[in-house]
Amino acid sequence: MIYKVSVGIPPEYADRMMDAVDAAIEPIYPGYRRVFSYWPTKGTWIPTEGAHPFLGTIGEVEVADELRIEFAVRPEHLEAAIAAVLSVHPYEEPGIDVIPMEAWKDFAPFCR
Repeated sequence: MIYKVSVGIPPEYADRMMDAVDAAIEPIYPGYRRVFSYWPTKGTWIPTEGAHPFLGTIGEVEVADELRIEFAVRPEHLEAAIAAVLSVHPYEEPGIDVIPMEAWKDFAPFCR
């Protein structure tokens, strides 16, 4: 079992977040570090009373350019990975998805 973590983040914070996560976890792919996928996307939200948004105005729709960044992590490093994301992410409530997955190598004995 491994986890896929997916995060939407302003583009100017992407490299800092990837560096922080890479420093916090052990590599999941032998011989490689800092393995991430990312692509441009849009995030949208309406801040409500009591919020302290990084972007946006209370009661108004905000649409922002973001990068969606994904990476795989072992269960024993998940907490450290999330802490690393939170240490860099500027949003008050970042959208972080954590998805349990089966590692493909578990199904490919020839890869061992």
